[in-house]
Amino acid sequence: MKYLCLVYGEEAKMATIDDRECMACAAGLQDSGHFLAGHALREVATATTVRVRNGQVSVTDGPFAETKEQLAGFYLLEARDLNEALDKAARIPPARIGSIEVRPVRELDPGPEAAD
Repeated sequence: MKYLCLVYGEEAKMATIDDRECMACAAGLQDSGHFLAGHALREVATATTVRVRNGQVSVTDGPFAETKEQLAGFYLLEARDLNEALDKAARIPPARIGSIEVRPVRELDPGPEAAD
């Protein structure tokens, strides 16, 4: 089963983590067959939020909500169950200063019309 591990933390604290440490973590997860994808995100100041309400599109600078911790990146993992996904998520370096939200991925079936 696939699990998305969303990495949250304060930008200033996240900047203290060496990228090489995260790359080593991803390489270890890849070597064990758990890593499917992952990326760090640019700083929150580069975010744009899109909303559609009553057919009207609204575009605003920044993330959806003002929070102390921001979404910093993600790891997409393959794990046999939630316990294994949690074990792997606990090894992601930003977990020491932020948090890792682990969620099972809900596969969407595009249906036969998607093949056209």
